[in-house]
Amino acid sequence: MTALAPVLQAFFTDRLARQRHASGQTIAAYRDAWRLLLTFAAGRTGKQPVQLDIADLDAPLIGSFLDHLEHVRGNSPRTRNARLAAVRSLFGYAALRHPEHAESIARVLAIPAKKHEKALVTWLTEPEVSALLAAPDKATWAGRRDHAMLALAAQTGLRVSELTGLTCGDVHLGAGPHVSCHGKGRKERITPLTKNTIAVLRAWLAERHRDPGQPLFPNRTGGRLSRDAVEKRLAQHVTTASAARPSLAAKHVTAHTLRHTAAMRLLHAGVDTSVIALWMGHEQADTTQIYLHADLELKEKALAKTTPANTKPGRYHPPDQLLAFLESL
Repeated sequence: MTALAPVLQAFFTDRLARQRHASGQTIAAYRDAWRLLLTFAAGRTGKQPVQLDIADLDAPLIGSFLDHLEHVRGNSPRTRNARLAAVRSLFGYAALRHPEHAESIARVLAIPAKKHEKALVTWLTEPEVSALLAAPDKATWAGRRDHAMLALAAQTGLRVSELTGLTCGDVHLGAGPHVSCHGKGRKERITPLTKNTIAVLRAWLAERHRDPGQPLFPNRTGGRLSRDAVEKRLAQHVTTASAARPSLAAKHVTAHTLRHTAAMRLLHAGVDTSVIALWMGHEQADTTQIYLHADLELKEKALAKTTPANTKPGRYHPPDQLLAFLESL
């Protein structure tokens, strides 16, 4: 057996699971990255994955693998960088156990992450949220479940994994109504609920009649909804809601869009960004700055405060049609 197989097994069972106590999502992400890499390397070298050695996974092969992710599999630079991070993590672990491969490992660790443009976040306006929440057919069990799930997501900003991981016992509708969840990085947090969300969840829990340990939003067989199932149901409801609110059709709405919507609601309400960071479960408060960059309304309010007293407020409009044409280019 080559050096790669035992170090790979030890990385997942000892380093990630025991030493770092990594979450299931992290282990799954690293697993998928290495499964893709080993399959790619086996095709390039003609060896079975179990026969591959550390030296076979040199910097040129890793570079080719990263290009394969982008140009063949169609992965974004962000996904490419996430796969590279999984590769780097294992190679850093292997460097301590196999110093004889230090030179090859150092070349792999020197592969830089790819820079990419940071797109502005997308969120829904209040009329769009209302149209989306009205889309599920409340005459059906699935429609009532989806309505409760979307209402909770838009108000609390929970991640998809947090949303699908909720149990009936995680919802507390007594004094100080809130929902508790285990978030990213194994952090547990609680999020208060509004009156409208409380009413929706109270009706849904009354219909569930299940043990507190059962999923809050189950599938047809009683198990947890998958991420793909949530996205599929959301896409269907967005299509339905677009008939009443056409602006939805122009937006790429995902479950994460509802998370951005909750953050923008708080921002527009005047909540400090540090509080929003705690609400959203951000590891760093700086992450919340993306909402400030995306909100043109807040920028215009800031600009209005700096406008000289003898000028009229508002946006600049070219005084001539020809100038207007040039401005539009």
